[in-house]
Amino acid sequence: AAPRRAARRAAARAMAQKACKPLADEDKADLIAKTKTFIFDCDGVIWKGDSVIPGVPETLDFLREQGKRLIFVTNNSTKSRAGYVKKFTSLGLNVKPEEVFSSSFAAAGYLEQSDFPKDKKVYVIGEVGIIEELEMAGIQAIGGPADSDKKVELKPGEKLLQDKNVKAVVVGFDRNVNYHKIQMATLCIRENDDCEFIATNCDAVTHLTAEQEWAGNGSMVGAIKGSTKVEPTVVGKPSMFMLEYMQKKFGIAADEICMVGDRLDTDIEFGNNGGARTMLVLSGVTTEETLLSPENAIKPDFYAPNLPELAKSTSVTA
Repeated sequence: AAPRRAARRAAARAMAQKACKPLADEDKADLIAKTKTFIFDCDGVIWKGDSVIPGVPETLDFLREQGKRLIFVTNNSTKSRAGYVKKFTSLGLNVKPEEVFSSSFAAAGYLEQSDFPKDKKVYVIGEVGIIEELEMAGIQAIGGPADSDKKVELKPGEKLLQDKNVKAVVVGFDRNVNYHKIQMATLCIRENDDCEFIATNCDAVTHLTAEQEWAGNGSMVGAIKGSTKVEPTVVGKPSMFMLEYMQKKFGIAADEICMVGDRLDTDIEFGNNGGARTMLVLSGVTTEETLLSPENAIKPDFYAPNLPELAKSTSVTA
């Protein structure tokens, strides 16, 4: 624990020294040369809603031609890795399953690394992505889409009975969240012995469509925090779980990584805390005004209008 705290303090000092400068032509070739692995957030960086951001396919092809490893990380837990590969394919992007890390996968990976008992269960507030990843890890999952139509009428004498074999509750984004799910998760966390509360992420908003921002998983996690008075273990960004997993899996050092994202408090903090280079794109949630505000303490190394800007240069051409 002590080495990890020391690493976090060092990362905090490094973050305070981040340049936070617009990505200039002379920076692009240097950034590409020094980076072996680019990690990309998806919503707001690669696509918005169901539309790929113009110029992104050509930029990804260019980086692959330069011999760079590309990894795609998303806090959206509604799909499994297989589901995200289908989305990439539908947008004309050639991405392999092993290049995708979703928070649904992170939840399953966290439980797997924690030696979650095979005879115990996980109650899920979330969609099919979490269920699929848990099942692929050999972990019993209940709730999720199966509880979407269940109603609580609060008739006299009505009482919900939770499964006493539930040892963990995973809360991910759920378009069909309801009072039954909230009460069931609350009962498991409050009344089952040593039941862990796990959140895929605490994002305030998310890009479900290109037209507007929608309330994110932070609203679902907040409901369970409010009813249980328990803080969750967060496995998605900015938690270090996924970055440490990727570094171990691919054998990559932090100073060989550039994290590219559109959120300061998840993507950029994720990269900064892990000691990676960071680049904020203004094609998603964060505006330049927010980035440069005196109230903002989270700074990237560079910022740019969008990802394709990285490949636009007199010295680096796609």
